[in-house]
Amino acid sequence: MKKQLLTLAACACMTAALTQSCSMQETSDNPFLAEYTTEFEIPPFDSIKVEHYLPALEAGIAEQNKEIEAIINNSEAPTFENTILALDNSGEIINKVAYVFYALTESLSSDELQKVDEEFTPLLTKHSDEISMNDKLFERIKAVYDDRANHKYTTAQLRLIEDKYKSFTRNGALLDAEKKEELKEINTELAGLYLQFNKNLLNATNAFELAVAPQDSIKLGGLPASSIAVAAEEAKNRGKEGWVFTLHAPSRLPLLQYAQNRELRRLMYEGYINLATEGENDNRPVINKIMQARTKKAALLGFDNFAAYMTDKVMAKTPQNAKDLLLKIWEPAIKKVDEEVAEMQSVVKEEGFDFEIAPWDYYYYAEKVRQKKYALDEDEVRQYFAVDNVVKGIFSMAERLYGVTFRELPNAPKYHPEVNVYEVLDAEGNHVSVFMTDYFPRASKRQGAWMSEFKGSYIDENGNSVRPIIYNVGNFTKPTAETPSLLTLDEVETTFHEFGHGLHGMLTRAQYRSQAGTNVDRDFVELPSQIHEHWALEPELLKSYAFHYKTGEVMPAELIKKLQDASTHNQGFTTTELAGAALLDLYWNSTNFDSDVDVAEFEAKVAKELNMPEEVQFRYRSTYFKHIFGSDGYAAGYYTYLWAEVLDADGFELFKEKGVFDKATADAFRINVLEAGGSEDPMKLYINFRGQEPNPEALLRNRGLLK
Repeated sequence: MKKQLLTLAACACMTAALTQSCSMQETSDNPFLAEYTTEFEIPPFDSIKVEHYLPALEAGIAEQNKEIEAIINNSEAPTFENTILALDNSGEIINKVAYVFYALTESLSSDELQKVDEEFTPLLTKHSDEISMNDKLFERIKAVYDDRANHKYTTAQLRLIEDKYKSFTRNGALLDAEKKEELKEINTELAGLYLQFNKNLLNATNAFELAVAPQDSIKLGGLPASSIAVAAEEAKNRGKEGWVFTLHAPSRLPLLQYAQNRELRRLMYEGYINLATEGENDNRPVINKIMQARTKKAALLGFDNFAAYMTDKVMAKTPQNAKDLLLKIWEPAIKKVDEEVAEMQSVVKEEGFDFEIAPWDYYYYAEKVRQKKYALDEDEVRQYFAVDNVVKGIFSMAERLYGVTFRELPNAPKYHPEVNVYEVLDAEGNHVSVFMTDYFPRASKRQGAWMSEFKGSYIDENGNSVRPIIYNVGNFTKPTAETPSLLTLDEVETTFHEFGHGLHGMLTRAQYRSQAGTNVDRDFVELPSQIHEHWALEPELLKSYAFHYKTGEVMPAELIKKLQDASTHNQGFTTTELAGAALLDLYWNSTNFDSDVDVAEFEAKVAKELNMPEEVQFRYRSTYFKHIFGSDGYAAGYYTYLWAEVLDADGFELFKEKGVFDKATADAFRINVLEAGGSEDPMKLYINFRGQEPNPEALLRNRGLLK
């Protein structure tokens, strides 16, 4: 691998001595292989080149291998410090390069990066497998684990010991040599399949366009001026006249919600639900291969299916527990859909049409019903949600709840000109973290919104708190020549959601790296993100950030009331769409596959079994369900959004009872959830904050599904 890399880097090294010299020359200016000299150790993006990633990863692997050897060859008896903690602290270079590499492949991708990823991810997967299946290392971990009752470990230490042991057993440590090799092959295969799925999805998304010619401008009737302007700019960027709409949410959703032309809505809707189903970007064969590999992996590790394997390590414990929760939500949701469709059908009749509501009509007529029932025009609302003001809103919320402030760093390194960088300070002016935002779509960025980090948090061996670098990424409505970026209600809530994840990363005080920030059970990780969505439309906060972008006037009280009155509008559709996708995920990963299936037929069978309304689709069809097929991340875990909503809805009821900015309640949430990370059992942390276990009915009340 090393010699191959050097060849690719054009190092003509013909002897062993020359090879070593060439390698030193290549890595001497590699930013990942030296201490960052930037303020707060922000990655020096301007100095990082495509050719740096693979050599840095190889150097990181070599470094961690030495660290593992040192643990194994330690002549002292295994202890928490010389085995568990030493392992937790290993791999610093790998972390540095992987944080940056995966951030950029998601938000600033290129053909060159995708090519590198064909080697990068398999190499990292292979290295991870070799650690997880290292017999001598596992012997030491097991010795500490077996002896844990004889020591007075802290709760965090005990949890770290148990998590490390379980992680190794879940990754094949108990398998014999032959089965370990088989598992390695499966993991390598899956890594390649995830790469292919994501590549196909990005390419298919960028390939789609819905063009409207200048002579067909009548088709744009009903669309907001901002959406038309963005479409005109997109057409210009593609060298076309007229308007071009894409599958990116800021383009797709306004068209579905406002376009009067029913055929235009149908074309957009069908373009979306058929994403990544054609030609070289067809993800259906990839899904079949993924599911067959997952079936083999689960069986090899002693689980009934992949869903059982994935839920074994989180709060739910079993797929059935997750499914049971979803079905409690499902029935009220689809019943609400029936009511919503009836209301929309009456509007269709009033307009003099006789067609039945189809899936591409749902957004459009749901908006008409909202305007009719609540006199709420979302396009009017958007005028108060310029992106800069929304950012001020999330910062104001954080300051009032947790006492932190944000200072912009205009000269800080950034990977794209649209990125903004801030220093986060506590009430005494001490450094807390760095926070970055990257909010607008581009062809090199995948769809969706997310949070991650460029640097983790932990307490070092000298007792110093190493502080994190956190970032949020979105795909929000872009500014035009005439208007700033004006966010939809959904985009505002997404901003608060991802910022909630960000706060989890920024405010963490967990001692150990693998317990800091969002390193928690998958079905607990959405609590901080979702609970902070509630503040987005709180009148007390709206008055501090919702200003009309032209007049500067604060959102009037009557408009705020309309927002609150309409807050549960269309929740039948929203909940059915979300719960349906979560159930589809569980059906896929609870089924074992030894041959190919028709992906569309599988989806249709699930929909029929669930009695899914014909007017609603899964939030994500399988071919673009990146959460579950783009990695293992949320596989058999998409239910976690609703699982966590049980927690967040119940938790926010305490804030409503005590006051949405009550200091004692905010302190309890900060200490027990945001700061604690994964250092304690998540239900224990929740009870410490709330004083009781969550009440599932809070979710139904929050969504207006409980009468």
